[in-house]
Amino acid sequence: MKELTDWLADPVPSRFPYPAVTHEFHRVGKHFVCDEILKSLALARERLAPLAPTPADAAHRLLLDRFLDTALDKWDGRYDYPTYTSLSVLGLPTADDGPAAAPAARVTRDRLTVQLLADLLRFELAAAEGRTAWLPEMRPDARLVEKRCRLAVRVARPALARLGYGERLTAADPAGQAAQLWELVDGELLDPHERRVLKLSVLPVYISHDEHMFIRVLQTFETTFALLALSIRTAIGDLNDARTGDATGHLAVAETVLAESAPLFSLLATMQVESFRVFREFTDGASAIQSRNYKLVESLCRVPDQDRLDSPAYRSTPEVRGRILAGQPTLDEACGAALTDIRFSAADRELLTASMLGFAGALRRWRQTHYRIAVRMLGTRSGTGATEGTPYLSSVRKIPVFRSVTETPDADAPGTDAPTAAAPRTESEEAA
Repeated sequence: MKELTDWLADPVPSRFPYPAVTHEFHRVGKHFVCDEILKSLALARERLAPLAPTPADAAHRLLLDRFLDTALDKWDGRYDYPTYTSLSVLGLPTADDGPAAAPAARVTRDRLTVQLLADLLRFELAAAEGRTAWLPEMRPDARLVEKRCRLAVRVARPALARLGYGERLTAADPAGQAAQLWELVDGELLDPHERRVLKLSVLPVYISHDEHMFIRVLQTFETTFALLALSIRTAIGDLNDARTGDATGHLAVAETVLAESAPLFSLLATMQVESFRVFREFTDGASAIQSRNYKLVESLCRVPDQDRLDSPAYRSTPEVRGRILAGQPTLDEACGAALTDIRFSAADRELLTASMLGFAGALRRWRQTHYRIAVRMLGTRSGTGATEGTPYLSSVRKIPVFRSVTETPDADAPGTDAPTAAAPRTESEEAA
């Protein structure tokens, strides 16, 4: 590629030829990018390594480093779920950002949720209208596209309202609302950096149409769990300082955004099973069991039982496991202490218990719906990266979120029959 060769002669991060590079990745899929291009990208990374970025170039350099990290994962032999979903490129909030960062993290989560879903719909509409040749295999029919538009807009609406754009989607039909959502994001909710991040954060492994939606949905879930981790960690600090209102406020945020993300599973259920089974052949090594954000949320809720801590679930996320072994504080411990602490009134304890149970119920329902979707897509097949797939998810959905409060099983609790891969899904199931 001439553009990349020319850039290597003068490697200035702000002038990196992203369009030419991503075009090739998109043309064939990450799994099939030729060695010549990958060697050139590896050389670009090598050339950059000893160069200290200037203040004016620091943001460009950080983004380029993150992009090369995701683009070269298969070449380096370290391909996994975080690189498949380009999480470093997205630059999500972290649990270590501190309590002062929580309000901004909520806004970041809402902006990114709206951006990711708008881009998902932009591609769906462009493909349906014949305006793109990208990811040409197994294009969905018009009925499926309309359903995707309806469900994605449904997830985006609450975040859009909090951002002050709640009345902007006025079209009568789902496709019209989807087009309006992208027009709004493209015109008002993307600064130049966000626009570039959005373009660089999706590198499908193959050329199946539905993989674009799959990646964007996973990224939207990760955005939500990143906020959950920060919210829970902040709530722990609030309880330690006997600030019940602040703690329950953070738990309410966590419960709300988790519940708002539920229709993403309905959106995911529109993925064509055969399309999923084709492109997942090239995702070996990347599994959602490697999700740092989910494991961080689970382990911040309470210390995992020893058998789970020693299982592939946490051995797949060694940095999270290390936090636990180092004595990471948990919400369960903070709540247990608060419920016997004289600094907390009876009303405080009642409010805290209700908040804990509300969040626990939301997380249990999320796990149950995740399991049902996996059964539909995988049946009894193993997961990617040699994971156990649906048997693993079946066991995970039974894990108590907390021990300090008594959780009441949901009506749709573990043990309920889940639809098989061949079973049609009802509208009520899709709304789960």
